Amino acid sequence: MLICCAFGYAQNTLKINIFTAEEKEPLFGATIFIESLNKGVTTDFDGIALLEDVPDGQYNLQISYLGFETLETNIVVPAGDDLVFYLKESANALDEVVVQSSRSTRTIQRIPTRIEYIGVEELGEKAIMNPTNISMVLRESTGIQMQQTSLSSANTNIRIQGLDGRYTQLLRDGFPLYGGFSSGLSILQIPPLDLRQFEITKGSSSTLYGGGAIAGLVNMVSKTPNEEPELDIMLTQTQALGSTANVFYSERNEKWGWTLYGSGHLQKAFDPEDDGFSNLPRTRSLSFNPKLFYYPSEKTTVWFGVNGTYDDRKGGDITKIEEGENGIHQYTEENLSKRISTQAVFETQLDSTQSISVKNSVAFFDRSLEIPDLSFKGTQWNTFSEASYQKQGLTSDWVLGANLYTTSFDEMENPFERDQRDITYGLFVNSIHDLSDRWILETGVRTDYAEDWGFFPLPRVSLLYKSNTSFSSRLGGGLGYKIPDIFTEEAEFINFKDVLPIDRETMKAERSYGLNLDFNYQTRLSDELGFSINQLFYLTAIRNGLLLNSLDNRLFQFENATGEILSKGSETNIKFTFRDFRWFLNYALIDARLNYLSGNPQKPLTAKHNAGSILMYESEKWRIGYETYYTGKQLLSNGTETTDFVTMGLLLMRNFKWGSTFINFENFTDRRQSRFSPLVLPPHENPTFPEIYAPTDGFIFSVGLIFKPFGNEDND
Repeated sequence: MLICCAFGYAQNTLKINIFTAEEKEPLFGATIFIESLNKGVTTDFDGIALLEDVPDGQYNLQISYLGFETLETNIVVPAGDDLVFYLKESANALDEVVVQSSRSTRTIQRIPTRIEYIGVEELGEKAIMNPTNISMVLRESTGIQMQQTSLSSANTNIRIQGLDGRYTQLLRDGFPLYGGFSSGLSILQIPPLDLRQFEITKGSSSTLYGGGAIAGLVNMVSKTPNEEPELDIMLTQTQALGSTANVFYSERNEKWGWTLYGSGHLQKAFDPEDDGFSNLPRTRSLSFNPKLFYYPSEKTTVWFGVNGTYDDRKGGDITKIEEGENGIHQYTEENLSKRISTQAVFETQLDSTQSISVKNSVAFFDRSLEIPDLSFKGTQWNTFSEASYQKQGLTSDWVLGANLYTTSFDEMENPFERDQRDITYGLFVNSIHDLSDRWILETGVRTDYAEDWGFFPLPRVSLLYKSNTSFSSRLGGGLGYKIPDIFTEEAEFINFKDVLPIDRETMKAERSYGLNLDFNYQTRLSDELGFSINQLFYLTAIRNGLLLNSLDNRLFQFENATGEILSKGSETNIKFTFRDFRWFLNYALIDARLNYLSGNPQKPLTAKHNAGSILMYESEKWRIGYETYYTGKQLLSNGTETTDFVTMGLLLMRNFKWGSTFINFENFTDRRQSRFSPLVLPPHENPTFPEIYAPTDGFIFSVGLIFKPFGNEDND
């Protein structure tokens, strides 16, 4: 009995920290293994792993990570202090595939193009805060603003560095499924639970993905099946009368794999001011996204997916929504939309250095907008096809390919004949070359031909410098373009009423040029304290900007701006890590000027100063997050200056073996626009809605649970 007790008390827990030898950066997913005990573990987001129940003694410890040299070392247990190890990059090993939007197999640290990465852990946190769509993920990224264009329907556009939503390209697994007719609703119709990571590229990205990426692109990467089955069930209820259910399942065997995702959301009309008009519309939304994967060999993957959404939003006069039209209770806005799209991908390795990829998608979007005295209905078909070839060498990577993109919008019952059809052919080539151990150069050129609009040559270049220590810097720039269409934020704000079609005889395509310069430094101030800072400077200029101007007869006509739209500024991101704590600080300076107007005023609804603070505590059992965001003063279209404001949020999450429970207090100080200025102007039966510059829904309290009966491992 004494011997057994002594053995029981001799079990130890080792805290092991793994970092890169050159940049001193935490390695997420490194494998730590003691062969004699047949015991292993992987590191978390901060490069930390806990190896539990290790008896006293001497052991051989193996540490491995794809793209790095395997480290073998002897340790003595008990160790006394935390163990810290540094892994060196391997010149001969293949790099881990981290980001997909670059079309390269390099790690994010060795790509000259600046790409912001949001991984599965942070996506999980944002899914808790807002399980219905991805707006929370984007809203809390530095330099990104979610601009609401309608109080009644909650239509929302993404703005990167102050530029309108039409200048940002949204991709899903590399497919341009969103935009055009659906742009104002797209953000609201993408649930986050089946997404593995976000990849955000700011500035001109048209070399790789064609027109529309003037401000940047957001690529949402879906989860893929693992050999271990995974099941996530997430249920959420808010005090604002919203209920959401999300279910995700995945599994894989030797030849086949599949993922199944479904989401449902019910929201009652919510009026926190009691002014008789909804701040959140009555919503009935369903989404499904099944995918089938086939693996005929280790080198080849084929998959096919279907994405479907049904979304019915009705906002406006609460009495009419709940009881029907009655006296002065006449105004509602109803958006009914249906989306169906398919994606098909074939990828194969020709040998150890060469691969080819062929992909195709077909998307159909059907939308009707109903307000008193106006009905706007239409359908849009989009198709995308692409074939590309990749070659990875010891010092150079090459990608070349061609694609075809078509869009066809058909409007019903409108005398202006605003139908639009566009076909764009593209050829592109991109290379990444290691000039030396410290310098990496990326160059690319793309040529698009858009019918009725002409040729668009789009060169791009980026340069990465990596020092021997923890410092790196990137400098890049390129050209972009955007074909005009009627789906702008200004047209959406007036519900496309009396908007004339695009005149292809007189209009020109929008063109842009952009530059980015950033500096990155990260280090370990001690074994437990980490620090990193990223400083970005940027400039984007748009010529022939698309404007919606009012004519004398109260019609609205699109014209090209006579001067540039110029957005310049900086972004600062700072991160501290200490044991189980992480502290993020960010600041964005957005100086977006309309140089075609007298005095070069700041772009309306664009705060020049934005800042944020996120403090996270994360242990095996608990995850606690406290957020504070500052939004500076903005100008309205009439020149009026708004007030600045601060919002705060608090998340509490408790983990169990079967899953998690959580409580979220979003905007718990209840900052909303109605506290500063009215959201609705009389008369009641025919109201006017001012521009939206602050949150409209106010404080949202939600509770929920995440049920994981199996498959708790992170999706890689």
